[in-house]
Amino acid sequence: MSRSARLAPVAALLSLALALTACDSGSGGGSGGDSARPGAPGVRDPYFPRAGNGGYDVSHYGLTLSYDPATTRLTGTAVITARATQALSAFDLDLAGLDVAGVTVEGRPARTSRDGQELTVRPQDELTAGETFEVTVRYSGRPRTLTDPDGSEEGWLPTAEGALALGEPTGSMAWFPGNHHPSDKATYDLAVTVPEGLTAVSNGELTERRESGGRTVFTWHTGEPMAGYLATLAIGRYRVSESTTEDGLPVYTAVDPEVDEASRDVLGRLPEVVDWATENFGPYPFSSTGAIVDRPGDAGYALETQNRPVFPGPPTVELLVHELAHQWYGDSVSPESWRDMWLNEGFATYAEWLWEEDHGGDDAEEIFTELYEHGRHGDEVFEDLWDFPPAEPPTASDISGEPVYQRGAMVLHRIRRTVGDDAFYDLVQGWAAEHRHGNAGTDDFTAYVEKAFPDEDFTSLWEDWLYGEGKPDRP
Repeated sequence: MSRSARLAPVAALLSLALALTACDSGSGGGSGGDSARPGAPGVRDPYFPRAGNGGYDVSHYGLTLSYDPATTRLTGTAVITARATQALSAFDLDLAGLDVAGVTVEGRPARTSRDGQELTVRPQDELTAGETFEVTVRYSGRPRTLTDPDGSEEGWLPTAEGALALGEPTGSMAWFPGNHHPSDKATYDLAVTVPEGLTAVSNGELTERRESGGRTVFTWHTGEPMAGYLATLAIGRYRVSESTTEDGLPVYTAVDPEVDEASRDVLGRLPEVVDWATENFGPYPFSSTGAIVDRPGDAGYALETQNRPVFPGPPTVELLVHELAHQWYGDSVSPESWRDMWLNEGFATYAEWLWEEDHGGDDAEEIFTELYEHGRHGDEVFEDLWDFPPAEPPTASDISGEPVYQRGAMVLHRIRRTVGDDAFYDLVQGWAAEHRHGNAGTDDFTAYVEKAFPDEDFTSLWEDWLYGEGKPDRP
């Protein structure tokens, strides 16, 4: 993610957030002999405790949608395949707004109730631990635009000719029901019907486009696991370009005509950036790449939506580097919780430093020194750089704060300085490979580094730079 503007924080005390749920997450496995009980309405994320749900793991979402920009009405059917991790008498799905017409579990009607973002489903037959089941939700309505704790907007964003769906951190629940926490990743198939003349772009690969009664159906398939916050749907009058990299990787870009010319040069370098990132971070983790470029103002930030990042207006090369680096760090290796956000943003920010170093700009040591001594990088000044440690943002409104981005990158540079260039690149490639298409947290990362370099003592680095308050002593 790259926030284009820092917004005033909204008061969101962690203690109040944690008080919203006190029940067991229910995410642990259970034996077949366990008594059935409801899955928890949240996974106790430290900043979004009601995000996600306990008691099951989703393996696949099948979404069939229809959207009419004239009425801003969305109609959908979600078929969710999941495995019970405990014996379940009921379970929750995250869904903000929208009207639910009916829910079935294994083809049989289920009772439901609503409590804010929680859609509670009570199947006719209890689910046993380890059982794979299918739940179908039929729903409709006008999807909501949600406001993040930091004041930025996500969820369903209407545009002049269509809409843009962005999900970080919890916005995907505005347009489809699911287990919306990054710790539960799944594959996706999405078929969306829009008025003729509009294009619908999503993650993965376009498998079918067909006309039907003055409307067009676009079908997209995402075969690699994806966290719900990385799912996107962009509907508009895009100019579409399809090509391949020299290695044969499909490239699909969709650009609003108003910014097509201004975006052309930078998007033309997308294969070059992917090749550069592959050399530095290891094999590209997905089966296609690309970008979606909307008009400025359609969103307030760029986002690393899987396979093809979203940009609000023509991107710079540095921003393209940042969002494509997320395909390794954030999309393939996703955070265990939102406390681990620095593992997304620190890596993507450091990728910008490495690109600058490799393309005639300042080297990473110069960037690090300028940040440490003056709190700036080029023309950007980061007044809140030392406000909190990157691995412990104080509230939900801080998870996209500059310490997470800039100080997170500084942590990586300190590691590089300690172990040397060759060992550092082995480290970051190994990290991406070991957790490919999975999840990892800060403890996993620090343990991985220490295991790779048993003769080095990283204690002060972790204590001062990852978790320490204020500006550390000069390294």
